[in-house]
Amino acid sequence: MLVPIILAGGSGCRLWPLSRHNYPKQFLNIVGENTMLQDTFIRLNNLETEKPLIICNNEHRFLVAEQITQIDKTSNIILEPVGRNTAPAIALAALKAVEADEDPLLLVLAADHVILDIPAFEQAVAVATEHAKKDKLVAFGIVADAAETGYGYIRRGKSSDLAGQAAFEVDSFVEKPDAITAGKYLDSGEYYWNSGMFMFKASRYLRELEKFFPEILIACKKSFTNSVNDLDFIRIDEKEFANCPAESIDYAVMEKTKIAVVVPLDAQWSDIGSWSAIWDVSEKDQSNNVTIGDVISVDSKNCFIQGGERLISVLGLKDIVVIDTKDTLLVANKHKVQDIKKIVEILKTSERDEWKIHREVYRPWGKYDSVDIGLRYQVKRITVKPGAKLSVQMHHHRAEHWIVVSGTASVTNGEITFLVSENESTYIPIGQVHALENPGKVPLELIEVQTGSYLGEDDIVRLEDNYGRS
Repeated sequence: MLVPIILAGGSGCRLWPLSRHNYPKQFLNIVGENTMLQDTFIRLNNLETEKPLIICNNEHRFLVAEQITQIDKTSNIILEPVGRNTAPAIALAALKAVEADEDPLLLVLAADHVILDIPAFEQAVAVATEHAKKDKLVAFGIVADAAETGYGYIRRGKSSDLAGQAAFEVDSFVEKPDAITAGKYLDSGEYYWNSGMFMFKASRYLRELEKFFPEILIACKKSFTNSVNDLDFIRIDEKEFANCPAESIDYAVMEKTKIAVVVPLDAQWSDIGSWSAIWDVSEKDQSNNVTIGDVISVDSKNCFIQGGERLISVLGLKDIVVIDTKDTLLVANKHKVQDIKKIVEILKTSERDEWKIHREVYRPWGKYDSVDIGLRYQVKRITVKPGAKLSVQMHHHRAEHWIVVSGTASVTNGEITFLVSENESTYIPIGQVHALENPGKVPLELIEVQTGSYLGEDDIVRLEDNYGRS
């Protein structure tokens, strides 16, 4: 039995401002029509696998569930209460997988990779399967085509062919090199980029983890034993998991084990770790520009320009990245985009919200867009999905005025529940218990005007909630 393990807990800060902590790159349709998470599922269509296991952060759980549903897929979703890197995440998945099968093969994938040559990917999985069945820990090594300094490398050892299935023993894992060293790696032909994708038997991984980093396995077993099911999610014990060491699978196991092999993968792979990487894999115009949205480009070359809701016009630019969102504008040299994380760090230390959330925020019931905010007021445009309901709640510091733009709202205002239709409104006083529901078949759109002394999202006292939120 082959069980895909999809790691979906990354933050993707190098693709800021489009990717942010609460809505990272794996949930964006950066390349193509589907999101990167959805493409990871679709990539498995021709493989014989069991239902995938997804590991994600608790705060992303509804994004994961909704995006899987959109492509008519199903999955078991394990929620990490705190991030502890890839070694513990894979251990949790392995413990869950052995519940359904005595010893399944695990195919560990990242939710934020691009793989354009699907047949080559499928062939590499077939090769890895034969080696994993023989108790090997298999790493997928990307056939390098450039002296890349942003990736770790795997140095191959002697051939480990198995019935014609080509692979190599792992000589060593190597940290991200400088440019000169990366050039030597490329010229030697002995090094692959470390993709962060793996395959092995669940039992073999757990035994190697116990050998080299037993503290991780002990903490994961305790936290998994105390797990509970919540809707479509598996919640592990937060207290026990918080005690787990944070470590990557590379450091915890792969660099120490004597049974690792590397399977070469030449499948037009990219981890989309920067805006320049997206430029590399995107279709370009005659001036070598990538333009998305309403963009006018004059005398500009080798640029990546992504517009939002307004016109973006550029003149005489070269090797520049321009990313426009509702609340931020990024202009960067294409060769310096690896340093965008420095901007994110400044935002964090300045206690600004732009590193974490977008102006448009998604919720399990729909979304809201903070279109204006000032002293003692805020205006939001709220969209509620058909059949969805916001929590029964109240606020200590703000009143709300709701104006329905389209659709019909079922409003609970104190002791009364009534319908509010297009061009109608209702007022919610401070301290009033209230709720909002869309009983119709089309999205409900309304304008919410908040007034009061404090308008933060933490001034919400939930009394009832359909989505298990506290």
